[in-house]
Amino acid sequence: LFRQATPVPDRSLNGFLAALARATSSTACITDGPALALALFNRVCREEAGPQVAVPTVCTYNILMDCCCRARRPVLGLALFGCILRTGLKIEQITANTLLKCLCYAKRTDEAVNVLLHRMSELGCVPNAISYSIVLKGLCEDSMSQRALDLLQMMAKEGGGCSPDVVAYSTVIHGFFKEGETGKACNLFHEMMQQGVEPDVWTYNSVVDALCKARAMDKAELVLRQMVADGAQPNAVTYTCMINGYATSGRLKEAAKMFREMKSRGLIPNIFTCNSLMTCLCKHGRSKEAAEFFYSMTAKGHKPDIVSYRILLHGYATEGCFPDMIDVFNSMENNGIAADCHVFNILIDAYAKRGMMDEAMLISSKMQERRVNPDIVTYSSIIAGLSRLGRLTEAMEKFNQMIALGVQPDKVVYHALIRGFCIDGDLAKAKQLVSEMMNRGIPRPNISFFSSLIKSLCQEGRVMDAHDIFDLVIDMGERPDDILFNSLIDGYCLVRKMDKALKVLDVMESVGVEPDVITYNTLVNGYCRNGRIDDGLTLFREMPRKRIKPDTISYCVIMDGLFRSGRTVSGREMFHEMIESGTTVSISTYNIILGGLCRNNCADEAIALFQKLGSLNVKFSIAIVNTMINAMYRVGRREEAKELFAGISASGLVPNESTYGVMIMNLLKDGAVEDANNVFSSMDKSGIVPSSRLLNDIIRMLLEKGEIAKAGNYLSKVDGKSISLEASTTSLMLSLFSREGKYREDMKLLPAKYQFFDGFC
Repeated sequence: LFRQATPVPDRSLNGFLAALARATSSTACITDGPALALALFNRVCREEAGPQVAVPTVCTYNILMDCCCRARRPVLGLALFGCILRTGLKIEQITANTLLKCLCYAKRTDEAVNVLLHRMSELGCVPNAISYSIVLKGLCEDSMSQRALDLLQMMAKEGGGCSPDVVAYSTVIHGFFKEGETGKACNLFHEMMQQGVEPDVWTYNSVVDALCKARAMDKAELVLRQMVADGAQPNAVTYTCMINGYATSGRLKEAAKMFREMKSRGLIPNIFTCNSLMTCLCKHGRSKEAAEFFYSMTAKGHKPDIVSYRILLHGYATEGCFPDMIDVFNSMENNGIAADCHVFNILIDAYAKRGMMDEAMLISSKMQERRVNPDIVTYSSIIAGLSRLGRLTEAMEKFNQMIALGVQPDKVVYHALIRGFCIDGDLAKAKQLVSEMMNRGIPRPNISFFSSLIKSLCQEGRVMDAHDIFDLVIDMGERPDDILFNSLIDGYCLVRKMDKALKVLDVMESVGVEPDVITYNTLVNGYCRNGRIDDGLTLFREMPRKRIKPDTISYCVIMDGLFRSGRTVSGREMFHEMIESGTTVSISTYNIILGGLCRNNCADEAIALFQKLGSLNVKFSIAIVNTMINAMYRVGRREEAKELFAGISASGLVPNESTYGVMIMNLLKDGAVEDANNVFSSMDKSGIVPSSRLLNDIIRMLLEKGEIAKAGNYLSKVDGKSISLEASTTSLMLSLFSREGKYREDMKLLPAKYQFFDGFC
């Protein structure tokens, strides 16, 4: 291309430039093709270099203008168009289209529309489908899909230049989807088919992808089936969209089905497809299956990327499968994929959340050895983990280290430290950190943060510490809300300090925070739990005077208290009052009233109410059914109890351990040992593991009835780990099988490990 005596044919020059324009960057050529073509042309055109090798033609300029677009230098392309005008070369159709492309790339879409509709004829060109598609794409990329639709409709009308084709429609449909205008996009899709324009694979993929992202998977499935019916064969992109859509919607079964369908069509899943399916498996707690899929795809030649490894690592981390997590990490490094900050963060956070800070710190050291810089997420995980364990000195060391390295602490870091110091009782340091974060422009913790902290401490019984934090909130100038007050009141109720709870109520009202129904429910519940039912009733009656309407929980709390204190009549009256007030009666309400009647020797009344409610199609919980089975046995209505038990599944309920336990113990009391054994077998087949308490109850009952061999069968189920003998069971066995025991001779019927009683007197 350098200036030389022998001219170069223009076709050779143009061919060379065109080849360069299509080339991508490589190790041999660092600069990409379009940029290199422009650089060489500039060198050729330098005036001081002597005679030209070849005179640029309009084709040369067309190639170069396209290079400018590819190199993202559209303004230079417009300058080249100016050169064409100055040289007087004839404008070709491709030149005008490339001009439109340059204008759109330069975000000058208004000018592009003007050239398309008015100026092209002046240049001696007629807009064609490509011209319109270029401008439509430019408008859509500038988020002006409505204007693109107007232009599309102009095309469809007489005099619009040319009829819109599949590319034009697909471009605008995609634009609407990108702007979130799903309805307009779908309408245009249907209009396109009504106009007799057949959608191609790209059109269908655009629709399927958008519907999947909107999680409208049923509609996406319909479009896929329509696509196949219309003869447009789905490709790997189509199925990848569907699989990813089902995966993100949590519909693993459908995602797996779509993957199988994809393979049955001979399509090869790409790494993105595989990653989508693995993500779905991991979200469902099936990381081991995800790993099996991962290794099977690797064996078939699919090379996993770092995202694939991240998915597996995160899955194992979430499930706490740390040995598997480390195996995947080592496998990744052995396969030449270097761990990045994101990967290390997954490992560190997994260990930190489980309180395994030594392991987390070891991973942090590896991170430094690999020269991977920790980010805010790394430090957040470590500082939060150390703070939760009360290792606040180390947490502060990490905090100071991150600042020294230029990593600015955020709200999450400060919250972890403040929470840690509050729980540790160092409120002065907590207050200092609050001031520091505000000086950095980070909003201080809100009331919800402190409410959560106070609630957590109250649940641990540390009410005084919670009250200190409450005082800190006020000291910082914050106004406590009803949630914070309610948390503190609940804390005092839990530790039976009702006088302190009432004082908090007084403070609440004095600062202008109105107590709500939750406040009163908490206090009433506190009184009832502490056996002070009259005080609870007084507070309950005070609610309407405070313009607080008792809700379902209010009535449930007071009724439960009345029944537990043996005040059955008052409990009934409260139930009727609840119904008359129009308050919603819940399953919990029925559980309380029926259970209360049964506890107070009113089983027949409870059964009658239960049957009446059943005739009204009231849906019961399994807890209520358990209560009623026990009540029926207590009053000798055994057949009704058996019928109720037998009909549990038909009523849509699932028996639990308590259900089986109630039946077994009542059958044993009646001497129906074989029937009890059959019920136990049914429980075992249903996958319910008997608790240690139930097994001990059964063993004691059988021993007391002299069923030594059968008791021995149940004793063999005692493993000393999840199930162990209670002191009362051991005591009974000592009394029965000692030298003076009633069943000493039958001790041989017990499992060998329980025949140690022989030496006891």
